Amino acid sequence: MLDKAEVQAEEEALRLAIRDLPDEQRKQFYAIAKKKLKDPDTFAVLNYLFITGLHHFYLGHWLRGIINLVAFMGGISLIISGLWTIGLGVIVGVSALEVYALFRSQLIVQDYNNQVMRVTLLHL
Repeated sequence: MLDKAEVQAEEEALRLAIRDLPDEQRKQFYAIAKKKLKDPDTFAVLNYLFITGLHHFYLGHWLRGIINLVAFMGGISLIISGLWTIGLGVIVGVSALEVYALFRSQLIVQDYNNQVMRVTLLHL
């Protein structure tokens, strides 16, 4: 479970470390990180519009995205095959988990971006 205070403290520590880099390394850092950092609004929209797991793919969490997609498609298949209560239950279950992620999208993407910045700093 992500803790907002910890994620924000880590971001602040990373920003201070980046600020202390020599100018050339800082430019190099931003050139690399710019390509990898993600937007929380895009994550939230993908989550809101497509509960099928596209927002997990956006952050590179392929396994979670595939699990969501398979569960969602499985729920639809169950509904089509006549097991609509089970299928609806699966879809509602996946949706409930993703609504929670929707409300925490800012924090989830902030944590992801912290990881990107940490790895980028290590490789400079």
